Amino acid sequence: MEMPKKLSPICFITPDAEDAGKVEATVLAALEAGIRWVQYRRKSGTRRQLYNDAKKIRDLTARFSALFIVNDYVDIALLVGADGVHIGQDDLPLKEARRIMGEKIVGVSTHNIAEALEADRGRADYIGFGPIFQTDTKDAGAPKGPGATAAIKRAVAIPVIAIGGITPGNVVGVIKEGCDGVAVSSGISRGEITANVVNFLYNIANKG
Repeated sequence: MEMPKKLSPICFITPDAEDAGKVEATVLAALEAGIRWVQYRRKSGTRRQLYNDAKKIRDLTARFSALFIVNDYVDIALLVGADGVHIGQDDLPLKEARRIMGEKIVGVSTHNIAEALEADRGRADYIGFGPIFQTDTKDAGAPKGPGATAAIKRAVAIPVIAIGGITPGNVVGVIKEGCDGVAVSSGISRGEITANVVNFLYNIANKG
């Protein structure tokens, strides 16, 4: 299936940091290096802080004509004019998120075929599937390995975005299993952001 409008092969998930200025600087560096899909994720802070951060990131992504997705919060996504929202299994039900978001993008985190099929039937635009490798960014269960994405791809008609412990060094093996893209947080934000993004883009484009 074709990727929804504006979805690119790499989704950069912002680091969960209290320092809003640092998050903005990280997003800007990633955008300047070539990232064109940003997902704002923050698990701490007040709703006003989340709103303020999301609004600033919306402004940044608009400058680069990049896709902007807000994690978890449908209301904030709508208020800041985001392109969509990404929800987890414990967030607002997909049916309600779709009703509120209308034709905007709705992505869903999944960890097995049953959840993937439910997201497909519920008219999600894409699914995040993982964790593929061990990751300390988020506790999402045991690693499933790159090969697990192949079964998910065969089961659903919507794009599959692999997530969890993906780096420039292992991304080729993940892509070769058939996923439509990858979602990355620390693989981009830790170390030299520009070099990380360039390496990701090169390896994906050239399959290693």
